[in-house]
Amino acid sequence: LQKILILLQVTLSVVVGKTLMILFPNAMKRYILKMGEKSRMNQNPKFSYENWGPTFFSFKYLLFVLKVKWKRLEDEAYEGQPAPNTPVVTLGGEVRHLLDFMADNRPLILNFGSCT
Repeated sequence: LQKILILLQVTLSVVVGKTLMILFPNAMKRYILKMGEKSRMNQNPKFSYENWGPTFFSFKYLLFVLKVKWKRLEDEAYEGQPAPNTPVVTLGGEVRHLLDFMADNRPLILNFGSCT
């Protein structure tokens, strides 16, 4: 049921967005660029709006957003419930799942960090 609701929500969003891009291209360009500021997409001078802007509200965009939102349904964690088996990437670039690292009855400790 959740997947169907997400499908309807994303499809409606894409249809409305695509319609607005056709009817009001300049206003939608400003809107998309404003959204790009939040993610800093438009700060790379070699990656102009013409490279990524028109992909918004396309069929590929619809499929990508659906895939991400459906995948996130599996990644929700609740107190007192088993941990989700989220995909992770090792330092060697191999895709594994979180619970692959469990050993016997020992607790699994996750350490998150950042290097800049």
